[in-house]
Amino acid sequence: MYDIEARHIIEALRSGVPSRAVGQYFSEARPKIMKEISGKLDMVCEQGKSGGMVICGKYGEGKTHLLNTVFNLAHSNHMVVSYLSLSKETPMDKLYLVYQKMIQNTYLPKRQQPGFMYELEKISANSPVANEMLFYAAKHLETDKLYYLFRSYLNTEDADEKFLLQADLEGDFIANAPLKKIYRRIFNQPVKYNVNFTKTKHCRDYISFMSHLFMQLGYHGWVILMDETELMGRLGKKARLNAYRNMADFLLPDRCPEAAFSIFALSASYVEDVIEGKHEYENLEEIYPEEQEPAKTVLDLLVRAPQLLPLTKEEINEVLCKIQDFHGRAYGWTPNLSAASLAESTQAGGYLLRTKIRAAIEFLDQLYQYGKAGQTTINELGEETFEEDVPALGDF
Repeated sequence: MYDIEARHIIEALRSGVPSRAVGQYFSEARPKIMKEISGKLDMVCEQGKSGGMVICGKYGEGKTHLLNTVFNLAHSNHMVVSYLSLSKETPMDKLYLVYQKMIQNTYLPKRQQPGFMYELEKISANSPVANEMLFYAAKHLETDKLYYLFRSYLNTEDADEKFLLQADLEGDFIANAPLKKIYRRIFNQPVKYNVNFTKTKHCRDYISFMSHLFMQLGYHGWVILMDETELMGRLGKKARLNAYRNMADFLLPDRCPEAAFSIFALSASYVEDVIEGKHEYENLEEIYPEEQEPAKTVLDLLVRAPQLLPLTKEEINEVLCKIQDFHGRAYGWTPNLSAASLAESTQAGGYLLRTKIRAAIEFLDQLYQYGKAGQTTINELGEETFEEDVPALGDF
């Protein structure tokens, strides 16, 4: 009997594409850094203490897999998770584009698909959650736009208006004039902003608002995972410095949203290629001589970021043994191989963990389909035997 979940795991590993499911089942490696991250998540859940960290590693050494493992750990702690990759379309120097991508890729606990707006639809206009969020939007944010917007969202009965207001909360910001018109129609009152809202300056309000909302909805915190951070190196000089300033809002405790924890995954070559190669500290002194913070602190964090070391022989063997188990369950057979034999099969896969895994799966595929691979043969009992290069008597 084939195990569909095991088949999914094997095919995900074979493709080399990181998967949340793989992160759920292969979470034992790198116990030291996982223990550190687990402790930080506990501090968010128990004390509401926000923060962030940067991890770096070589290509194919498991950065994305680690993020997927944290994804599952956060959900097991009843935390909301946003997972996104920085890119040309989602550059870190434009926070409003990052926010839009974050909201599109936000997962509630025990949910396989992103999305949480249905939770907002359950909030009635005069409920305790609504009153708390309106008070927060009016008193604790840089602008009070979200007060007028969220109050309008809670009270409108017009489907088109509700759609526009929800789209704004998701990062497709509407202009100030239509919002003022909607508010006046509902409440017969004018909108008087304390500060005129612009998305390039005040997008942090939305991140803070959402973080507070998740807490009010009963979740234990918000985990934000950002992959492909090294793509910041392709930005222009000033854009990179602005990107570092924006990163501070996710990494520095005094600037982070409430009960939020962020992880940036960065290529190990970024320090040499970008920070040193493009002279980032000198650029910062040149462009922002009087306002080097918080970008300078973020640069320091990037330079000191812990690097994912290659897995030890014992850790690799544990991964390979688990792959062997999943392969057997996926295809309904029992590969009774020694750890040494399976490890030997990965030697031609190079030094990257990703290619070692694919080599092991290919080796198991050959044994399953043909009964032999290289010098290893699987007999009818599923036990391995080895062919010896002994000449036949007739060869003499």
